[in-house]
Amino acid sequence: MSIGPLHGLRVFDLTRILAGPTCTQILGDLGADVIKIERPGAGDDTRKFAPPFLKDDQGRDTTESAYFASANRNKRSITLDLTQAKGQAVARKLIAKSDIFTENFKTGGLAKYGLSYDDLKDEFPDLVYCSITGFGHTGPYAKRPGYDVLIQGMGGFMSVTGDPDGDPQKAGIPISDLMAGMYAAVSINAALRHREITGQGQFLDIGMLDTTTAMLSIMGANYLSTGEVPKRLGNSHPNIVPYQSFQTADGDIVMAVGNDGQFERFCEFAECMEMTTDPRFSTNGERVKNREIIVPLIRDIIKKKPSKYWIEGLEARSISCGPINRLDEVFADEQVKSREMQLKMDHPATGDRPIDLIASPIRMSETPTSYRHSPPILGQHTDEVLREIGEFTDDEISGFRAEGVI
Repeated sequence: MSIGPLHGLRVFDLTRILAGPTCTQILGDLGADVIKIERPGAGDDTRKFAPPFLKDDQGRDTTESAYFASANRNKRSITLDLTQAKGQAVARKLIAKSDIFTENFKTGGLAKYGLSYDDLKDEFPDLVYCSITGFGHTGPYAKRPGYDVLIQGMGGFMSVTGDPDGDPQKAGIPISDLMAGMYAAVSINAALRHREITGQGQFLDIGMLDTTTAMLSIMGANYLSTGEVPKRLGNSHPNIVPYQSFQTADGDIVMAVGNDGQFERFCEFAECMEMTTDPRFSTNGERVKNREIIVPLIRDIIKKKPSKYWIEGLEARSISCGPINRLDEVFADEQVKSREMQLKMDHPATGDRPIDLIASPIRMSETPTSYRHSPPILGQHTDEVLREIGEFTDDEISGFRAEGVI
């Protein structure tokens, strides 16, 4: 079995909630040994983001939240009180054995514990230190806290999401948190490559407002190119028509007609070839300009036939078309099942009943992802990790526990 491309690297993980844990779960899936540092008696806030809870083998709720489990596999949990001098000393011993330091405290928040990048960089010059915050470490908003919904709003995402006649909408998932975690993981891997070449670590400053602004992608580029503030288009595409959801005779589908050749094949199948010669619709550029005319015409055509008719007929003509699945339909889908996107893992809180997680989408031929640790219970690995680093005796570890350090 592969041990992963990051095997042998250790992460000192001071992240919680979602952006940071998303990052470190990716690193863990790729083989890194992620040591999750949590507050004694409390832990990551998301342990209490429930219901739902994981179920045990009797079908009863455990005290482990599904939210926490979603972003914390392949990690080992230790409890450590960083407000105590002894806790800070233990942290430095762990950092000395680590390659990567991840945290998502507010800007400047770790300085009071002697654990900021400036506090550590001289002692540990090869350390890759990644900080994930709402607004980054510079600029007028640097000290503000940042939560996903706030960043979706401030970053413009909500302004271009939702029905044209409705209110601005956030995404159905915490997209700003998730993308910040993704960018952080990419940055860490790039910094590891730099360290491999130079022997030098560095500071990575990942701001959620930055990553959400970057995520504006084509909508942002359209604005910067024209100076025109884009409007909400619902499920439509700003630059391609037709490319959206449509109601059928018995449900809903999404259809993506990506070029003029596909549009001609659509019209042939839909028996509306007159559209291909209409100057208002014959090219994508004209269809975008005249979307308010052509989209209602296509809606009238599509709603006359059932979803199966359109999905099978358009796919046979190499036109992207598919259902709008509920989550039960997603995980029952033959493609999703064949790609093994639903993962089962044993868990110490659930007895003989394995827990269900969403697997990593990363597929690598020589160093595939691996699943070694289920999402940990609070402090599950404290003694194990402290013994492993070889700096503390069993009596010292017992003393730490008696003093509330761990």
